[in-house]
Amino acid sequence: MRVHLKTLGCRLNQSEMDSLARQFAANGDALTDSPAEADLMVVNTCAVTQEAVRSSRQSIHRLHRANPTAKIAVTGCYAHLAPEAVRPMAGVAYVIDNHAKESLVSIVTGAPLAAPQPFDREPIARQALIGVGGRTRAFLKVQDGCDRHCTFCLTRVARGKGRSRPIAEVVAEAQQLVAGGYRELVLTGVHLGSYGHDLGQPDGLYHLLRALLSDTDAPRLRLSSLEPWDLPPDLFKLWEDRRLCRHLHLPLQSGCDATLKRMARRTTQASFRALVAEARAIMPDVALATDVIVGFPGESDAEFAISRAFIEEMDFAALHVFRYSLREGTAAARLPNQVPEALKRQRADALLALAAQGARRFAERFIGQRRPVLWEAISGASERGFVNNGYTDNFLRVRCVVPHVLSNLLTDVQLVGLAEDQTLIGALEAAQLAEIGASAR
Repeated sequence: MRVHLKTLGCRLNQSEMDSLARQFAANGDALTDSPAEADLMVVNTCAVTQEAVRSSRQSIHRLHRANPTAKIAVTGCYAHLAPEAVRPMAGVAYVIDNHAKESLVSIVTGAPLAAPQPFDREPIARQALIGVGGRTRAFLKVQDGCDRHCTFCLTRVARGKGRSRPIAEVVAEAQQLVAGGYRELVLTGVHLGSYGHDLGQPDGLYHLLRALLSDTDAPRLRLSSLEPWDLPPDLFKLWEDRRLCRHLHLPLQSGCDATLKRMARRTTQASFRALVAEARAIMPDVALATDVIVGFPGESDAEFAISRAFIEEMDFAALHVFRYSLREGTAAARLPNQVPEALKRQRADALLALAAQGARRFAERFIGQRRPVLWEAISGASERGFVNNGYTDNFLRVRCVVPHVLSNLLTDVQLVGLAEDQTLIGALEAAQLAEIGASAR
């Protein structure tokens, strides 16, 4: 069977889809980038906002139009929350909720899940593991669900209570991914900081990272998103190991304590400021990213001004801005003083301007320095060579034109400038190029 995979939304969704790809490959099915060639199309949906719901539905419609004869299996948060809306859609043959997602391959093929073959005996499986498109980063799901009750969020409804995978199981999959050629593992979960809490391990994330550092040869480990509370003591000291990427995504959602209280977020300006100071003291070169919601119910002009000033003070390297989206079934949907859409857009534009300034300011700090870059893709070629693109450990995008394809290589790079699109320009030394050329022969 030929299978086309489509995922929307978060890195956890991407991690799950990568796992499904490996399961289909182990089952003997072929993955295809082309919907027109597929016998089955799998859509991993998102429902975090109304826009995400629309995108999920549009993706299903587009896939059916591209191949009306193929069956479509729909899973993910939208399928979980609104199965009755998904089932009647043209082409949909399976609606599989989040709780059954791990059994999706067995459900659609009717076959028990095949065990992956060891990579030293099965090069075909190794190729399938790297996946369609040859990604160099693997998303490794270590946890699912959430026990918190943020008033704007449907995730707890869609994903259930927090559930952690055993450390030994995570380490075994990590070893398999490294053996398959991945150079960077990105740990994902709905509430990554709560890893191990359901297993009676309040310091679970600390011990998981220690195990991954000691028991695997992963060149890079990156964390996807950490809620800024309940983090194990001394967690950031683990970043003394350079294999842990200097990149932290700490979702703030608002920089105003009053708004945070209505959101039922377990952080404040003071606690968030202290957390950021601790991280930067250990990792001065860390890239700090965050999420912010504008237009939350009751957010006055004064509250937004406080939030904006705090965000500016934190000087984030990356700022993801979302307009509040009313989600039926959440506590925030019942709050008074809903903010008009026009005002949400205005506030979002103001923060997006801050985001652009912060991203450029952070990138400019590293011009003239050497950073490790994992090269991921080629975006073109010129008379000087191939246009290689990759990311530093602190998630700065770098472009370098050399006579060689660098994909999946990890090299130190001199950062010599910044392009208009905020991509850093990298340069390799002659000795490095000679070594790369020799290894390619």
